[in-house]
Amino acid sequence: MRPLTRPSARLACAAGLALALTACGAGTDADTAEADPTLTIWADDERALALMTFAEAYSRTSNARVEVIVVEHEELRASFVSAHAGGLGPDIMVGPHDWTGELVESGAVAPVDLDARAAEAFTPGSLDAVTYDGTVYGVPYATENLALVRNTDLAPEAPETMEELVETGSDLVEADRASRVLGLQVGEEGDAYHVHPLFTSAGGYLFGEDGAGDPDPTDLGVAAPESVAAFERLARLGEAGSGVLRRDTTADVATELFTGGEAPYFVTGPWSLSPIKEAGVPYGISPVPPFADGAPARPLIGVQTFFIAAGASDPDLAGTFAADFVADPEFSVILYEADPRVPALVDALETVSEQDPDLQAFQNAGENGLPMPAIPEMDAVWGPFGQASANIIAGADPAEELAEAEELITADFAE
Repeated sequence: MRPLTRPSARLACAAGLALALTACGAGTDADTAEADPTLTIWADDERALALMTFAEAYSRTSNARVEVIVVEHEELRASFVSAHAGGLGPDIMVGPHDWTGELVESGAVAPVDLDARAAEAFTPGSLDAVTYDGTVYGVPYATENLALVRNTDLAPEAPETMEELVETGSDLVEADRASRVLGLQVGEEGDAYHVHPLFTSAGGYLFGEDGAGDPDPTDLGVAAPESVAAFERLARLGEAGSGVLRRDTTADVATELFTGGEAPYFVTGPWSLSPIKEAGVPYGISPVPPFADGAPARPLIGVQTFFIAAGASDPDLAGTFAADFVADPEFSVILYEADPRVPALVDALETVSEQDPDLQAFQNAGENGLPMPAIPEMDAVWGPFGQASANIIAGADPAEELAEAEELITADFAE
């Protein structure tokens, strides 16, 4: 591997990047390496180190140089779009699938050509998440979704309904074996992502679907009667009701409640397993339970994705990379070993699940999940919808709060 490299000043300005790392094929000297085709990947710092391990393995088998450039997460998407507009940028960018709509609309990403056999290699919903207007625009490599984690000393059996969860948790609180029923992060500004499973089970929806089954921004459901009714139900779990949902439950507090044995249940993702294991809490993983008379609880599914740039310097090389990744699950396993996320390739998931059954448990918990809407309009929903949820949990009127949130969202659509 070559030393850290510094990109040109012009590229650094466009990307706001921090550093670049380059992997070369095995057995190359400097002159040969310079002659090899180079595949440039942009990623944030959280994923870049994992990608370097992957890049080294890929370089050894492809005889291509792979350069991983680190860009601040907050700047990655905008930098990629602006770099494309200026004729700069990478061959591939790694990011969450819900950027797909904006990237397609800006013309910054190219379609990915996957045949039917390749499409079947992915876990259910993975390719749907990176499909926009019927066309696939990325190669999924990992998925993540919420599940219910329970302390098996306090709650040996997984609850089948939300009502059962509340009853069991409340009995534990009354018996002084716990101080809170559930750790589900809300915070003062709300959390649309974490409340979504309960919101959908209670009958609410963010967007309707068009004829192709994609989210339809003309059918915004934030203040629809079904969503108001859903939050009227969630309000009964809020601070003016049973107190199961509370604004003082931030991400850190939710984790501390569970790892400290203060809450028997925790709605979270695989990113929380490390502190749970470190705390020595015995745990089980199951789907977020629905309301007894409700619809399925649908967690939002996030998909980490390789996006191929429309302006890739070597489109054939970028396309080959996509095909190689799908054809050889070992690349996906290497990524998992460097950054444990649920692989999006079925064969890779089966391989790593033998070592880590928690991955399959999270995958199972996402079976009723909904891919995070990948349309540009979703960006306008997170803040107002989250704030409305926090206010309702605090005791505000659901109809008024959701109407105000929808007004803010539609105003943003019009800008």
